[in-house]
Amino acid sequence: MESPVFEEIDPASDCDCPGCVLRRRALPAAPAGRTAVRRTVIVAAAATALGVCHAVPALAAPHAPAPPGVPADDGPENPQGPEAPLHGPARAQGRPTGPVKTPPTTRTEIITRAKKWVTRKVSYSMSAYTSDGYRQDCSGFVSMAWSLAGNEWTGSLHKFGDRISKEQLQPGDILLFHNPANPHNGSHVVLFGGWTDDTHRYYTAYEQIRPHARAKATPYAYWSNSGRYVPYRYKGLTAETASQEPSEPDPQPAGGAEPATDTASTPYPGAAAFGPGADNAHVTQLGRMLVARGAAAYYPQDPDPRWSEADRRATRAFQLAQGWRGSDADGLPGPRTWELLVTGEGRDITTGEGEAGMAAPPGAVPAYPGRAMFRPGARNAYVIQLGRRLVEKGFGRYYTTSPGPRWDEADRRAVEAFQRAQGWRGGAADGYPGPETWRRLFS
Repeated sequence: MESPVFEEIDPASDCDCPGCVLRRRALPAAPAGRTAVRRTVIVAAAATALGVCHAVPALAAPHAPAPPGVPADDGPENPQGPEAPLHGPARAQGRPTGPVKTPPTTRTEIITRAKKWVTRKVSYSMSAYTSDGYRQDCSGFVSMAWSLAGNEWTGSLHKFGDRISKEQLQPGDILLFHNPANPHNGSHVVLFGGWTDDTHRYYTAYEQIRPHARAKATPYAYWSNSGRYVPYRYKGLTAETASQEPSEPDPQPAGGAEPATDTASTPYPGAAAFGPGADNAHVTQLGRMLVARGAAAYYPQDPDPRWSEADRRATRAFQLAQGWRGSDADGLPGPRTWELLVTGEGRDITTGEGEAGMAAPPGAVPAYPGRAMFRPGARNAYVIQLGRRLVEKGFGRYYTTSPGPRWDEADRRAVEAFQRAQGWRGGAADGYPGPETWRRLFS
């Protein structure tokens, strides 16, 4: 059987991305009058043997050394301290000995303690301790939330919990990744705060991470090393009292993940709450609801209380998605717009203003937008679309946060990993998506 081939036709020599620069140096000059450089890549023999166009991702070859200035370690860049007593080794002679102690606590108390660090934005540190003695790193954060008698680390926290399944996860449980190959700088632990939607694809992660504690909607199990996080439930859990209910998480939305806050009972605050000069919590809530309905491309960062052009454009896109026109789609939320958002009714945003080309019929590959959308410094909705698809395909380990609209090294390395998984090498795996990369990624 002949090895299958494909061709990616790129614009002629004006592209200045690293892949095109290297290819222009390596290939002979094109004959006069030609307007494109033709590149032929032979798919790996493993894919041929399988008789399919897509190579299995597990066949991907190891990456070349990371470029200068790019961390080679794909794990969390948040080193943690070792097991230690409260306030650190200098404040006590040693750790308590004997059986593992699990002080009783409830899920509500665990989440409440976690939220206090998030609200205070406790800064990340391996050497600093809070007033109650807990180290300000990821494992110290969980030790605090679980109210343990000392500061644990990812190599010891499992002793205080029982291993559970994904389906059993509830607020107050943890997701633990301990990496024996690099235990202090390649491991991480987060507190599970609840699922953000019914698909159980995203959850609210309470975690201590640079620069400070945060609550963020996170893909299960985590952005990087996802397959190595293990769920655990604290052994000292006690039943909630009649007056206690586990708190709903208040995440910082990640891309298209739905926030877990309950907005269905929030009344319309009035037209004065929105528009130029508005600065209040209702604007933040509006932005988060719009992101959950498909407007993430309009927000270069998480929605905030100050009204901006991003809020107006996102609101208008939602109104247009309902089929409204003219003054009914002015970008200012009225009672009907608000009602549809808080109840989850109406149509989600599928295309934005000027972004109609991003939409595609179910099962169809969206149109390739061109290499210019993925050059260094590019900022557009296609970068988000590409990043989310890479995460869905299992190539999200390079993202330490949700894919954003600005093209960066995380996007390039994720694309390169996908290209290598197809069996491509050299200039064909440069990390910049061409037409064939796009087609395979979205097919």
